[in-house]
Amino acid sequence: MTTDIKGNSDPHTRVLPARTGISLTTGDEPTFPDAVDDILEQWALQRPDLNLSAMSVLARIARLVPVINERLAESFGDSGLDFPSFDVLSALRRSGEPYEQTPSQLAESMMVTAGAVTQRLVRLEEQGLVTRTHNKTDRRKVIVALTWRGVRVIDNALVQHARQEEAILSLFTDEERAQFTGYLRRLLVFLSSPDHKG
Repeated sequence: MTTDIKGNSDPHTRVLPARTGISLTTGDEPTFPDAVDDILEQWALQRPDLNLSAMSVLARIARLVPVINERLAESFGDSGLDFPSFDVLSALRRSGEPYEQTPSQLAESMMVTAGAVTQRLVRLEEQGLVTRTHNKTDRRKVIVALTWRGVRVIDNALVQHARQEEAILSLFTDEERAQFTGYLRRLLVFLSSPDHKG
């Protein structure tokens, strides 16, 4: 939506209250107002001096995150995994044989703290999905490795996870997904640059 709260609007993306049930037109497909449209309409009345087009995008991303996570959590099924466990096993599996990494490498890959990695490894080791051993040449260095059971568990979970991701985005064509990917990559790179880090 590109409606300018100051009064300039794109006829293809008008803001309407969600309670009206009036359809909006985006490209060639009719869509319907959501809760964010309702919020923006309220702000347009209270603060007509502000351009809140960025809120139109970011508020929807914020609302989508927990919804998507809930749907993805369903993909773990009977594997006994949760998101943190899936994250560790995935990092090890995609590193290739012999599926080994140090805790610091895992922390960097998953963008979490070393303490968080340790907590996850304890649970996974108890389940027999990973092992932790000391490096033969440097006893201070710990090596985390997938067990063969761990490989089977993550491979099965990954198949279900990929199917769930496909179902979530089934609304969009390959071309639309490619556009989404480009936009999100640009935003991620932009916000991750040194000039935009806190």
